[in-house]
Amino acid sequence: MNAPHTWTARDCAQRVKARELSAVEVARHFIERVVQLNPALNAIVQFDAETVIAEARRVDERMAAGESLPMAGVPVTIKDNLWVEGRTVTQGSRLFADFVAPRDAWVVARLRELGAVMLGITNCSEFACKGVTENLVYGPTRHPMDNTLTPGGSSGGAVSALAAGLGLLALGTDAGGSIRRPAAHCGLVGLKPSQGVIPHPWGFAEPNYGVSVIGLAARNAGDCAWLLDHLAGFDNGDPSAPPLSVALQAHATTAIETPRELRIAWSPQLGCGYAIDADVLSALTERVNALREAGWSVTETDPPWPDGIREYPLAALQHAGLHTLYGDALKTRRHDIDPDLAAQIDAGAAITPDEVARVLRLRERIVAGLSRFFDSYDLLLCPTAPVTAWPLSQIGPPVIGGAPAGPRGHAAFTPLFNYCGVPACSVPAGLVRGLPVGLQVVAPRFEDARVLQMAALVERLS
Repeated sequence: MNAPHTWTARDCAQRVKARELSAVEVARHFIERVVQLNPALNAIVQFDAETVIAEARRVDERMAAGESLPMAGVPVTIKDNLWVEGRTVTQGSRLFADFVAPRDAWVVARLRELGAVMLGITNCSEFACKGVTENLVYGPTRHPMDNTLTPGGSSGGAVSALAAGLGLLALGTDAGGSIRRPAAHCGLVGLKPSQGVIPHPWGFAEPNYGVSVIGLAARNAGDCAWLLDHLAGFDNGDPSAPPLSVALQAHATTAIETPRELRIAWSPQLGCGYAIDADVLSALTERVNALREAGWSVTETDPPWPDGIREYPLAALQHAGLHTLYGDALKTRRHDIDPDLAAQIDAGAAITPDEVARVLRLRERIVAGLSRFFDSYDLLLCPTAPVTAWPLSQIGPPVIGGAPAGPRGHAAFTPLFNYCGVPACSVPAGLVRGLPVGLQVVAPRFEDARVLQMAALVERLS
């Protein structure tokens, strides 16, 4: 029997349900891996082996009592900005170093209901508002293939742990690419679902109100789709939730032939002239050409974006949100806040109501432009990140595509799809200089199954 960390999440659940081994036995295997591998990564920051065993034992007891548990015994990690009842959850901030979650986040409660086991809580940047995973509480998380590199952020702990075999699935969040970019850097599938598909009605106040979603990470598109099918739901406490439940059936879709008549667009610079390293672009173009050679029609074209959208155009909303939530704390506890986050909070103090209104109007035009584009195309392919992982000491790569890079140049390709509320998924697209890169697949809102179907096709053609 292969070791459990090499299984798919679906295989793990089937083996536990078939009594080939117990949930406790699975848990012990992953506990041993965390003890061995996590110290070098600093990916899991809250971990208690006894709690994990107790959770797994309850899963075995529930199955013995006749319960049907679709995710029986599957070990999952939870990002440090999602509530896990009774556990310290800090958002990577000293301001919350003593915060104990009063209840499970909706998505965590759902996982428990399905029989999954919470393996640990993973590191994130402070308030999940930085493109690398480091903070003053736990320090930096390292890349699983090279400990001198960052996995990116802000869900870098979730992705680094999963890529190292510390769990079989991971939950993060994504407000501008926080699950997709780390997944690209570490060779995983990372999904930002459609806004509202996975409820998030309670938890920490969100500085990126209206664009952040629960993000999913898996080692393959099938597992990611399977997880999404189990977590998609409706809660009327979530203002972004659709008025009716959405039955995605994403996992079933990944197992069937992708329709040849799909209208697929490829946009290597996303119509914005975003810089990208030449070898990264070459690797992604190779994947696109593989689709063409296999019989799919792919047109190189760009969405009709409005003016003024280069590099994180809605940053003003994040800064204003951070200032509203933490501006008072900054006055008395600046030393307890990451200097990069303090700068964002300071910037938020200067944002005027007029600027907020202008940015919200710009968001409307961004949504309208992508909507018009999807009148003509069913899917959009573009880079997830324009670079491979970079040194741990840098907040971002100083040069991209041979030119000086701004602080958000590495993150330019992902935020637009958060603004639009559409599904976007990073799927592995090969290695560049020995490090993974990702191809981003995007579709209209609620076409999450179509996105994952294409991600599965890209996997098969790799």
